[in-house]
Amino acid sequence: MRLRFLASIIMLMALALSTGCSFKQEADAKFGDQGFKTVISLIELHKTRFGHYPETLSELKYTGDWYPIAINSVQYRRLDNGYELNLVRGWVGRPTLSYPADFWHGLGLVSSNVGGAPHASQAPASGQLSPTP
Repeated sequence: MRLRFLASIIMLMALALSTGCSFKQEADAKFGDQGFKTVISLIELHKTRFGHYPETLSELKYTGDWYPIAINSVQYRRLDNGYELNLVRGWVGRPTLSYPADFWHGLGLVSSNVGGAPHASQAPASGQLSPTP
């Protein structure tokens, strides 16, 4: 049983190494997508609860254990008319993501480096982009 487990691990590692770039790109995309959407959800929930977008991501409350992974994948800046959220990291690198127009509908996210996103036409209301809370 133990030998079979070890053989399985070795085969999985060999498969990961053989796919190389493809595996990394897929992992970056999956982690980046999850982190980006998680942070949007937390920001929008903050707005619903408190009536305004947070100045920094450290103001977000009731976050889970995986929050630090998500928060370290983005840069956030509050703007006068909403917020800017840029994706900076997936698993180990920066993925290239794109969402359709209806994804952005109803969000206060007015600017992002993610494909399909709106772009702000005004200066930020507060501070620099912040990758951490």
